[in-house]
Amino acid sequence: MHEISLVRSIFNTLEAEFSAEELGRLNTIELQVGLLSNVEPVLMQNAFEAVTTAENKFREVSLRVNTVPIEIHCADCGVNSTISDYKFVCASCGRPNNNVVKGMELLIHRVHFDEEAGAPLT
Repeated sequence: MHEISLVRSIFNTLEAEFSAEELGRLNTIELQVGLLSNVEPVLMQNAFEAVTTAENKFREVSLRVNTVPIEIHCADCGVNSTISDYKFVCASCGRPNNNVVKGMELLIHRVHFDEEAGAPLT
């Protein structure tokens, strides 16, 4: 289950980007996970819960995993199409296409912090 190492990598990234004070106010982490990223949202959630249970630092933080559909760009007709059932065919002209423009993401999309009394969020 590589999701545990991904969760730890997310925490390492957040620790590198935010101060200890900011991390103390961290409330929610939002991820964007593409359907072609080889990450299962349910397994990611389970790994997140396992790591936060074992390590106190992020115990009060929640995770939201937003799935990004697969989108292709057709060089023949110039149309972007969202594909379904992993059929890489342009919805406009019907030609086979594997020029993926969305759906491979694994991104920390947004982080939410609790507001401190009188202090603005950064």
